[in-house]
Amino acid sequence: MVNFTAEDFKNGQILLFDKPLEWTSFQLVNKVRWLIRSHCGIKKIKVGHAGTLDPLATGLLIICTGKFTKRIQELQGQEKEYTGTFTLGATTPSYDLETEVDNTFPIDHLNEEVLNNAIPQFLGEIEQYPPVFSALKKDGKRLYEYARKGEEVKIDSRKVSISSFTLTRINLPEVDFQVRCSKGTYIRSLAHDFGKAVESGAHLSALRRTKIGDFNVNDSYDLDRFIATLPPKSPRE
Repeated sequence: MVNFTAEDFKNGQILLFDKPLEWTSFQLVNKVRWLIRSHCGIKKIKVGHAGTLDPLATGLLIICTGKFTKRIQELQGQEKEYTGTFTLGATTPSYDLETEVDNTFPIDHLNEEVLNNAIPQFLGEIEQYPPVFSALKKDGKRLYEYARKGEEVKIDSRKVSISSFTLTRINLPEVDFQVRCSKGTYIRSLAHDFGKAVESGAHLSALRRTKIGDFNVNDSYDLDRFIATLPPKSPRE
């Protein structure tokens, strides 16, 4: 097991973490920064992440320290891989489980053939509308701030690229999937649009990021394993 020193973190590290469910990416970064500072006796250290994961998602979060925070933009631009579950027959305003179901739809017409036939339209470069419950900014405010107040806001579409999209399990109303996509792709929006494409509705009910470029969640730390790599805290800590 790697044993880190204060100098290691200052010179720069790329740390892979498996973000827990219901944690924000910001919370995990703050926790890692606090652990480094308290175990290594560092008063100040730069720590940042390379690509936000929603609180309801788990999986790979790349955290950079020290001089390697300059590499965050480069790491953010790499292709990402996700697995998860769409629940068909119902939509939510947030396109996931953050909000309650607002509409239900029939799913009697759905089968493996109908579902798989809808996939090609989502491959390659596509136009996608981000969810209104997202952290994107519009006129200086986060979109979710408008959404939570029930305010209407015009959202522009954006071009994203999906290189691979497969259904790995079909057990209606649930379907499991694997997607490889570009930076900026919203899997929640993919769930919503997929529901429309099969003439039903859908929302994202589980999401896990498994890869960013060549980095794999199988090589990641949880907090307990990361703490084991750190020097012991001094008695006064």
